[in-house]
Amino acid sequence: MTYSIDFRIKVLKIKAEEDFTYEETAKRFGIGKTTLVRWHRRLEPLLSRNKPATSIDMELLKQDVEKYPDSYQYERAERFKVSQMCIYYALKRLGVTYKKNSKSPEGDPRKTVYFLPTN
Repeated sequence: MTYSIDFRIKVLKIKAEEDFTYEETAKRFGIGKTTLVRWHRRLEPLLSRNKPATSIDMELLKQDVEKYPDSYQYERAERFKVSQMCIYYALKRLGVTYKKNSKSPEGDPRKTVYFLPTN
């Protein structure tokens, strides 16, 4: 949940005026203590991440998708030694989607890989 800048300023002002600790302020307003500390460091919310997406080499993942188009996410996760959710988000960033198709390239009715164009 994102709180407005006005509310953040009000909470920090009351904390300073009444000489509350972070715990007391958090209890009074029903907000997490860590949230208050974060507001104290930076009042405005961040709009984007400033860190690399994953530890997966995206080019190797793309090659893996082309080499093993019918692999499940958990199989890829085992090959890359990461979690299945890590693979899920990496495939999403690559624009890879799977569609069920009765005529997949291998003759297996499992699924077909599509690379979506990235903007």
